[in-house]
Amino acid sequence: MIIEALEDFAAHLPQSGSLLGLDLGTQTIGTALSDLRRSVATPGDTIKRTKFTKDAAQLVDIMTTRAAAGVIIGLLRNMDGTEGPRAQATLAFSRILTQITEL
Repeated sequence: MIIEALEDFAAHLPQSGSLLGLDLGTQTIGTALSDLRRSVATPGDTIKRTKFTKDAAQLVDIMTTRAAAGVIIGLLRNMDGTEGPRAQATLAFSRILTQITEL
């Protein structure tokens, strides 16, 4: 499920557990993992993008090995608050990723 409002997102998370942050670029996907109390995030692996299936498999592997409780994906917006091509690509990536994992 894709949740865009922070309040809604927080309501869907377990009380504790690490969150995996993703920064989707056109060439790479940056990752960061929070501590269990969600007060500090540490940079993680950078995934060189190839095909969605391979990229998603690497992300699921990170989610599993790091026991992530949820995923946060950065959503780029234009200066006027509208969603441009990168935001649309991120939302499409998110929709497909939710078909692969429940996080």
